[in-house]
Amino acid sequence: MADVVAGAAGAAAVEVYKDGKSLLTSASSKIAYVKDLKKNYKKLIQEARKLWELREAIETEISRHKISPVTREWIVKVEMIRSELGELETKYNDERKHPWRLVRIWPHSNLSKDMAEKCKQVQGLLEEGNLKRGILVAELPEPVRKIHASKLEHNSSLHQVVEDVVSFLDDKQIRIIGIWGTVGTGKTTIMQNLNNHKDVATMFDIVIWVTVSKEWSLKKLQGAIMQRLKLNMESTVGIEENARRISEELKGKKCLILMDEVCDFIDLQEVMGIQDHQESKVVLASRLRDICKDMDADELINVKPLSDHEAFNMFKEKVGRSIHFPGIKPVAELVVRECGGLPLLIDRVARTFRKKEKNVSLWRDGLNNLRRWENTQGMDEVLEFLRFCYDNLDSDAKKVCFLYGALYPEEYEIYIDYLLECWRAEGFIPDADEFVHDENVFRDARDKGHAILDDLINVSLLESSEKRKCVKMNKVLRDMALKISSQIGDSKFLAKPCEGLEEPPNHEEWKQARRISLMDNELCSLPETLDCCDLLTLLLQRNKNLSTIPKFFFKSMSSLRVLDLHGTSIESLPSSLSSLICLRGLYLNSCIHLIELPTEIAALVQLEVLDIRGTKISLLQIRSLVWLKCHTQNQLGNVSRFVSLEEFSVVFDSSKQWWDKIVEAISTEVATLKRLTSLQFCFPKVDCLEVFVTTSPVWKKGSCLTFQFAVGDHDSTCFQILESFDYPSYNCLTLVNSEGVNPVISKVLMETHAFGLINHKGVSRLSDFGIENMDNMLVCLIERCNEIETIINGNGITKGVLECLEDLRVNNVFKLESIWQGPVHAGSLTQLTSLTLVKCPELKKIFSNGMIQQLFELQHLRVEGCDQIEEIIMESENIGLESCSLPRLKTLVLLDLPKLRSIWVSDSLEWPSLQSIKISMCDTLKRLPFNIANATKLRLIEGQQSWWRALVWEDDAIKQRLQPLCILN
Repeated sequence: MADVVAGAAGAAAVEVYKDGKSLLTSASSKIAYVKDLKKNYKKLIQEARKLWELREAIETEISRHKISPVTREWIVKVEMIRSELGELETKYNDERKHPWRLVRIWPHSNLSKDMAEKCKQVQGLLEEGNLKRGILVAELPEPVRKIHASKLEHNSSLHQVVEDVVSFLDDKQIRIIGIWGTVGTGKTTIMQNLNNHKDVATMFDIVIWVTVSKEWSLKKLQGAIMQRLKLNMESTVGIEENARRISEELKGKKCLILMDEVCDFIDLQEVMGIQDHQESKVVLASRLRDICKDMDADELINVKPLSDHEAFNMFKEKVGRSIHFPGIKPVAELVVRECGGLPLLIDRVARTFRKKEKNVSLWRDGLNNLRRWENTQGMDEVLEFLRFCYDNLDSDAKKVCFLYGALYPEEYEIYIDYLLECWRAEGFIPDADEFVHDENVFRDARDKGHAILDDLINVSLLESSEKRKCVKMNKVLRDMALKISSQIGDSKFLAKPCEGLEEPPNHEEWKQARRISLMDNELCSLPETLDCCDLLTLLLQRNKNLSTIPKFFFKSMSSLRVLDLHGTSIESLPSSLSSLICLRGLYLNSCIHLIELPTEIAALVQLEVLDIRGTKISLLQIRSLVWLKCHTQNQLGNVSRFVSLEEFSVVFDSSKQWWDKIVEAISTEVATLKRLTSLQFCFPKVDCLEVFVTTSPVWKKGSCLTFQFAVGDHDSTCFQILESFDYPSYNCLTLVNSEGVNPVISKVLMETHAFGLINHKGVSRLSDFGIENMDNMLVCLIERCNEIETIINGNGITKGVLECLEDLRVNNVFKLESIWQGPVHAGSLTQLTSLTLVKCPELKKIFSNGMIQQLFELQHLRVEGCDQIEEIIMESENIGLESCSLPRLKTLVLLDLPKLRSIWVSDSLEWPSLQSIKISMCDTLKRLPFNIANATKLRLIEGQQSWWRALVWEDDAIKQRLQPLCILN
């Protein structure tokens, strides 16, 4: 029994020991938790912050409608943890406010333990969330999806377009950029390089490329964008809902949309709600200029064919080393010429010729096939595009007007007014004769012709020339036009301009052709007789060796509408001229040996346009042609008898003595013409101009007359200021060697767009002519006016002036001290884009106080030969100048300025648009106003080595940044 009791007691003791040990273990654990309470709290808070950030990142990166149910479940768990953590935090803060409770181990240990366990839960959710985020981010669209793009030569025109677009994208005022040009000029290559551009990747959060197919629709376009954004597109969802989802996805993001091959208007708001995203921008490429305009492009860039040098370099790179083999290069140059500078065609043709390797015979055969448009891989693709542009013209009139351009050599500068006259003479301009009772039938036809021409330029079938007022046709397009004309029975061409012909084509070729162009050849003779009853146009101009036209040459040309003999050496015209009863345009200008016309010219009852400038023919010889509507000459007789005259131009040599004797009488006669719509005339004195203005019924009608007036002793160069204009209907007034201010000048100035003041006396400023009369002035040239001291005196002016002026040129004005004196009112000069100051030795101030703030649009500044200029922007006149001043200035040219020491006193200006500067003979200019961050678009610095070496730099990093941009001599 005792053993049992002893055993029981021992067992009890063991249990007591175990319980005690457990209690001690538990107590020590509780004590440990109490010690770690603060540490556990801190760790929990840190881990929780990571979890909240992860959740926010997931919700920011991924649109709510894309989050999967599993991810939503995770977010719910995070919210629950957040709520539970809030309770724990409340308990912890409560305990800290009552330190006397710290002796209560059990409650503290439980709180600390709960925190440790909650921390593990938080860490678990973090691991789960990071895993989900990795998967979700992988499903997000990458910021830029690289596209294979042809490498562009660094200084090529295409590379320059890319850089220009990047500059525009950096401009906050520009949201939509339109790139347009004919098929194959490289628009897609530009867009591809733009997509891959490193600067674009840093500007935007996402770049979206969309090729707009011919069968495009809003739904398809939205589908392409949603696919790029990795949004699910359900077939049952409507266009509005898709636009909302796209808009929601792009909210808060900087987005660039690149739209290639746009062939119709696209409402970007309807597609993707683009207006809701002020940071989003669009670049669109189209062969149609008007599409870019319709889509409200802020900037338009016309992509033109490559230069010969660029085209050959591209071809050489793609063909490879075989081009250097003896005999290959000369053939290759001819091959490239056939491609007309079109990168698309160069690429396709180069692939074909690469296969011919070093076999010269194969190269020559390939060249012949290319000229015939046969068996050249890739040619059909280009021709299909080009033919589509032609077939898509919406009228037969536009088609035949395009084909007419093939009569001129490739890339030939075709004078627009002349081309429109030919179109009218041929009857291409629709409804031109409906206005037989209208006094201005010729002007109406010319206006319609301009509309057709604009459409052809819009679809890139004709190209605006570098020379203003001219157009030209690309070689490939010309070849296509000739091919099309050969397939049309009533439009066959015989076009052999600039081919060095010494003998005329055979009789059969003349007979078959409806239109013939043999201009710029070496013809010495023409056939005696021909069968050309269907011939409509004959262009023989500038055959300088052609001195005689056979007696019966015109006998069979009764249908002829246009005859151009200008620049030939003919001395007379045969009597068979009377057979040209349908002739409407006759061009004899610069036929310097032509003395007279046959009396048979009276038979030309349809003749409307006659140009006899540079001949010895007078009006007396053509006085029977009273039905003329457009006449240009340099010798005068009785003008008033030409009652149908609408356009009259007199170009003459002012050295001829007879002019002074008859000009006053002629001025009076010109004033009697009632149908004039365009007049180019030189008045020897202001009094003669006054006679015209006070008596002409046309002038009294108001703005129906387009004029180019010169007043004073002058020559034919007085109208060169008109070359500033792209449009034909601007009015020009030039005062040469005149004096003072006459009320009639002020009256004419009110209608003037281009004003030239040359060697004028008796005025000290332009505003002496009445600044209120210059509201329509766009261009102003002031030259050799040695009494002018300032251009505008702002004292007494109460409103903005010269608000339309775009171009101001001041040359050789020796007393000029400033451009503007006195206050500058808001609105003044706000459209000025170009300012040129040359040889003004007393000029001290360019940007007077308050003037620079008005020059929002100034893009080009040239200062040359101005000895007193010390500062381009004077510090004393521009205190507190804002850093964003001159926001659009692109080019800065500073030449021969011996005292120039500063462009601007510091580097505080941003120069946001500056692209190039040229500095020469400015030896005292020791600093440039640039730092490591401004002038971000600067691409070129031209100057002299000695000047560059003498420059002083605040920081070598600035010099290192600018050095690669330099071209020094």
